[in-house]
Amino acid sequence: MFPILQQNPITSTIWMFALIFIVFYFFMIRPQLRKQKIEKKFQENLKKGIYIVTNSGLHGRIIDISNHFCILETITGKIKFEKNAISKELTQLRYENFSNNKKKEIELKKNTEKK
Repeated sequence: MFPILQQNPITSTIWMFALIFIVFYFFMIRPQLRKQKIEKKFQENLKKGIYIVTNSGLHGRIIDISNHFCILETITGKIKFEKNAISKELTQLRYENFSNNKKKEIELKKNTEKK
């Protein structure tokens, strides 16, 4: 098979552990580091006025930001959250849904007026 693995049992064990570590690195550690980098960049680019969802599912709009915290405006009032608890941004998604709904309403009005 591999001549390196046939020399010494200790050497073959070391090579096997090295191979296992390499596999773990490329399939588990590296993707997780990439995901952390994307999340950190997202948290650094948060701005006032955008709509977000927290990890717990709370929807709100950012009205104030500090280094580690932000204040969200929700239906019930204002809530202080850590930046790490913010999951995703909804501003663009809300705009797309709003514009799609408006287009459907306009088309529906045109169709009903023609009849």
